[in-house]
Amino acid sequence: MSEELEKSVSPKKDSLIEKIVEKIHDHDSSSSSDSEHEKRESPSALKAKIYRLFGREKPVHKVLGGGLPADVFLWRDKKLSAAVLGVATAVWVLFELFEYHFLSLVCHILIFALAALFLWSSAHAFMNKTPPKIPEIHIKEEHFLLIASALRNELNQAFVILRSIALGRDLKKFLMVVVGLWIISVVGNWFNFLTLVYICFVVLHTVPMLYEKHEDKVDPMAEKTLKELQKHYIVLNEKVLSKIPVASLKAKLG
Repeated sequence: MSEELEKSVSPKKDSLIEKIVEKIHDHDSSSSSDSEHEKRESPSALKAKIYRLFGREKPVHKVLGGGLPADVFLWRDKKLSAAVLGVATAVWVLFELFEYHFLSLVCHILIFALAALFLWSSAHAFMNKTPPKIPEIHIKEEHFLLIASALRNELNQAFVILRSIALGRDLKKFLMVVVGLWIISVVGNWFNFLTLVYICFVVLHTVPMLYEKHEDKVDPMAEKTLKELQKHYIVLNEKVLSKIPVASLKAKLG
């Protein structure tokens, strides 16, 4: 009897131990899967929490349009970027510091090119008794159509924005445009047009590249600045903007 009791009890103990081991194993596997799931989700959660300047979701290279222009602005090809910046600097020095005129430059370049080609063709005909083969240059109509189409789209978009602002539907956008135009007018009094274009060109060649290198430091500072500006705008809206009778103007315009 004792042997039979021991045999009957031992399978129960074994089954109980096996169940406990299975539960422990299931718990460990579930905890490990949870931890792996958290690890998988943590990068996306962190990305969602990171603030990017102007609310961008793409890299700086994609924001600048990608391709060769973005490579030049971000100094992907240092020789090409330096060459473009050097040419722009030479043009600015030539026209601004030396006070050279654009029409005079075009005429002098044409005179030099025509004189060089004339001398070369004359020497070639004298030596070989046959005129040299100068390639014919034709500008395709497609290129002008593409440029004109791009300019037309940008101008139409600008007119749509200006019309929406003029209708008085967005007071915030109206104030931002007015302030922006006023800042541009003030800066325009400090520099002439060529110098202003050159400054913008230099800024495009330096600021995006520096921002891409230090975006992890710049974005938190921009987030704090934006929060402070939003606080000031809320105060301005409560004290000044909310008292402007925009609703009556909308009713009259509508």
